[in-house]
Amino acid sequence: MTDSMLDTVTQNADKVFFPFLGQNNIFTNGIHLNRVFFTIPGINLSIYWYGFLIGTGALLAMIFAYRKFIGFGINPDKAIDCVIGGLIGAIVGARLYYVIFSWSNYVIDGKVDWMSIISTRDGGLAIYGGLIGGLLVGGFIAKLHKIRLAALFDLAALGFLIGQAMGRWGNFVNQEAYGSLTNLPWGMTSSKIINEMSAVYTATPINDLVVHPCFLYESLWCVLGFVLLNIYLKHRKFDGEIFLLYSAWYGIGRAFIEGLRTDSLYIPNTSVRVSQLLAVVCVIVAFAIIMIVRIKLKENSRYKFFYETEVSIKSIEAYKNQKKKGSRNQLANADLTKAIDGAFDDSNKAVDEDEININQINDNDDDNDGVNNAEIDEMNDEEDDNG
Repeated sequence: MTDSMLDTVTQNADKVFFPFLGQNNIFTNGIHLNRVFFTIPGINLSIYWYGFLIGTGALLAMIFAYRKFIGFGINPDKAIDCVIGGLIGAIVGARLYYVIFSWSNYVIDGKVDWMSIISTRDGGLAIYGGLIGGLLVGGFIAKLHKIRLAALFDLAALGFLIGQAMGRWGNFVNQEAYGSLTNLPWGMTSSKIINEMSAVYTATPINDLVVHPCFLYESLWCVLGFVLLNIYLKHRKFDGEIFLLYSAWYGIGRAFIEGLRTDSLYIPNTSVRVSQLLAVVCVIVAFAIIMIVRIKLKENSRYKFFYETEVSIKSIEAYKNQKKKGSRNQLANADLTKAIDGAFDDSNKAVDEDEININQINDNDDDNDGVNNAEIDEMNDEEDDNG
């Protein structure tokens, strides 16, 4: 990074730069970032891009899953309960995971800062904690609704990829979750990054404090995983295989990306990165389970997907019948509304016809009065002549 570029970076604290991507373009001139998405008038409450992007990702994941539920043999009405519960569990789990492995940040002078613990407006949500919390709560509700967990987790995995791909851009807006130093063309920097990295790389010239955009790596990895798993969806061999493949796919990417980051959470008193260790474990366990299940499927050809089971078929039939009943009720209400409107129209028509008849009678009376008056005048003229 040249001295002139460094001056530009340090003088624009609200911009992120990609200094190696050419000259005089949006990347080298800086992308303006404002953590606040918008402020609600009157109450002066700020909505941050971080929360907005996570919420948007969750919404897109729900829409995608809702369109796929029936194909997986899952009653959408019951599944929504699992999704809502899973979202709540994901938020709580993501925060707990982060707080537990960065506990020292929330203890000030021997006292726990509880308000900081429950505040997520400035970030501090760990994806692996969110996955664990979401699966536990959503899975518990699924058991209550008699939904096969493996089938539900397959859809949840695809939804996770959507949410993660969107949510990582919140890290970009916050200028966090970036990696170590790099001279690759897509390396990024900012005034905030330089200030933070200069404390880590004390012997490195400030001009070289350009880092990996880890948020971008993970977002693209999740998008690619979503595409590939959707292609494989029709070829899955058993319920739960998509979730296991997701665990392996995301684990491979996260293990590599986590190794680049400078803000990792560590197991206390060790140099082991928590998320990197968990990622490696997920990859090993996922592939092991896939191999074991496939061997068992070769020995037993009677396996049924959840959508082929009697429980699922009855649940879907009940859902469709309820929808048909609702449609019939809507049609009945629409017919009743039309009938009422028609009755009023007929009444108004009858009133209008009565008014027309009355007007005709009045007109006839007026004509008759005119004729009678003419006859009387004629008779009076004759009497005058006779007189």
